[in-house]
Amino acid sequence: MCGRFVDPNLRGTELEFSDLKIDPIPRRFNVKPTDPALILTDGPQRALWARWGLIPSWFKGDDPRAWKASTFNARIEEAQDKPTYRAAWRHGRCLIPVGGFYEWTGPKAQRQPHFFSSPGNEANLYFAGLVSVWNDTATCTIMTRAANAAMSGLHDRMPVILDPSEREAWMGGSSDIGVGVGAVLQHHAVKRFRAADDGPELIERA
Repeated sequence: MCGRFVDPNLRGTELEFSDLKIDPIPRRFNVKPTDPALILTDGPQRALWARWGLIPSWFKGDDPRAWKASTFNARIEEAQDKPTYRAAWRHGRCLIPVGGFYEWTGPKAQRQPHFFSSPGNEANLYFAGLVSVWNDTATCTIMTRAANAAMSGLHDRMPVILDPSEREAWMGGSSDIGVGVGAVLQHHAVKRFRAADDGPELIERA
């Protein structure tokens, strides 16, 4: 699963970010469920902020806090058949660019955070995501899959991280649930931090 991530680096030279028209916010290093996440879509507004934690369009509540299900992650093996995600699977594909993400190991009282990022020249990772518009609010979820060798020693699940060819297929509606199996990551342990903490020091090696 993925419960914390770092905003993407928008200062790089990646073509994907060269023409984005979004309201800038300071880069965050501890993005949490219900926070706004930057997503990329094929719609008229190519980049937008979406509430992290998908709420399906059919939900009748007026307050997002009334949606009690945990939907910040969705299993790629199951999403197309789940009522919560079915419409977004068909018509709501998105990419969620991040500068990296965290995963924890160890017993609950002594959880050790690890920071995962791209080992190559790309400044960002691209998660497969789904977006759903609820009450005029864009909401999103991060797809997860069984961990590959890059993460299996630390967790049994991982985000679906797409390479360039997989990104195009995902956005085109591919139903291939094997995407992301070849993702390569680097990671290191970082100091323990609180939910309210933020800043680049969070990703420094412990």
